[in-house]
Amino acid sequence: MGASTTARLGPARVRSERRSCAAERHRLVDLYRYERRLARLGLEPVAGVDEAGRGACAGPLVVAAVILGSDRRNRIAGLADSKQLTPAARESIYNEIISRALAWSVVVIPSSEVDELGVHAANITGMRRAVAGLAVRPAYVLTDGFSIAGLNAPGLAVCKGDEAVACIAAASVVAKVTRDRLMVELHEKFPMYEFATHKGYVTAGHRAALARHGPCPEHRRSFVTVRRAGGRMELRITELADSDDSPGFASGPAEAVPGPAGSAGAASAAARPAAAGPAGRLVDQNRAADLRDNGDVSRPAELLEIP
Repeated sequence: MGASTTARLGPARVRSERRSCAAERHRLVDLYRYERRLARLGLEPVAGVDEAGRGACAGPLVVAAVILGSDRRNRIAGLADSKQLTPAARESIYNEIISRALAWSVVVIPSSEVDELGVHAANITGMRRAVAGLAVRPAYVLTDGFSIAGLNAPGLAVCKGDEAVACIAAASVVAKVTRDRLMVELHEKFPMYEFATHKGYVTAGHRAALARHGPCPEHRRSFVTVRRAGGRMELRITELADSDDSPGFASGPAEAVPGPAGSAGAASAAARPAAAGPAGRLVDQNRAADLRDNGDVSRPAELLEIP
């Protein structure tokens, strides 16, 4: 900033903006530290994988994999976990990622497949597909919270990786923006549920819509909120059929809409959480049985531990 800028904004404002710019530079340097460390170990390019819609009771599960360039001049300003960004910022950063990434891949798993596989299995399946769909084969894969078995590349899970690793943050943005756009399209098809507002997650308004209209084909029957709404709707129809005012309905016992075999609702379908740890520290693969290396990792996890 030159003298004219200082005169226009004032010294205090200029100092504040300089501090803000410096803080953002340091944040980005820190966000890319995993890619730098892996590059020093000869492991590049690095893919980051994350999903959107895991906890929603309607709509698809979307998984993205992204490989960013390692050149510091190619860093994406403002990149962060999608949950920390405004919708407008996500859209802007999404466009930057798509235009500047070495490779990216998106997998959309419909609600019917989520019900069939279960949320956790669908998530892992989507991660495998997303990595396999990359045009550039990664030398290493970093995931947010869950490791992926069966890849051709070694990989590790990072606690809160979408907050701590650039390529995972990029994947979180791509997955989130893609899914939000799909939910807006579903809103046009099923406007009574207001999917464009809550994006398929459980809210008071979404519960009220389910109570009024029952589930639509985009709702996940494996989630207890949806099953209960479906059961109430079946009961209401049966009560109408049994009443004298509705002779046109066939009578019969009330039946709740079942979920898929073996499902126990959203609580049990939710995936096991990653081992506890501060954001940006790799999960200890020896202490977390289901968060372990793929078996073909030639370097121990400790090599990537960063204080």
